[in-house]
Amino acid sequence: MLRRQPLPRLWLMTDERQGEDLWTALERLPKGAGVVFRHYGLAPGERRRLFHAVRAVARRRRLVLIVAGFALAGADGRHGVQGRGLFTAPAHDLSEVRAAERLGADLIFLSPVFPTRSHPGGRTLGRVRFGLIASRTAIPIIALGGMTAERARGLRALGAYGWAAIDAWGSA
Repeated sequence: MLRRQPLPRLWLMTDERQGEDLWTALERLPKGAGVVFRHYGLAPGERRRLFHAVRAVARRRRLVLIVAGFALAGADGRHGVQGRGLFTAPAHDLSEVRAAERLGADLIFLSPVFPTRSHPGGRTLGRVRFGLIASRTAIPIIALGGMTAERARGLRALGAYGWAAIDAWGSA
């Protein structure tokens, strides 16, 4: 991704539980959206093979592809670890936003905003806390956790640059 291009506002976070729905989600993303490739639970060779298949779709669809965890050649950047290209960082509170600022993050994924299947019963930020944190940084904030397009619209006025999801892009 060239830096003069705008940062994506819509993101897909990949996850093992997506199964074949991953391909549906990749096809549903609009051109210029982003993908954070995670799949942490796969063996290294299997993870690399899946990444290359996802990369082929991302290139065809003009999606920005970021890799979380250990580096994989061909990504547009890294999530959670500094490296070449776009650097995105996860945050769950203001102290983690400040840490991401110090590290030079280009984009911060702030979560979980709402209850999510990824962390059932986990503590959420909610709209107010999300807005208080997002308003205290100049770095673009991506809302994550239980997100839908409707919820994202309600967070724009509170400082959300965009939103990310796992399930919202699938076929269900």
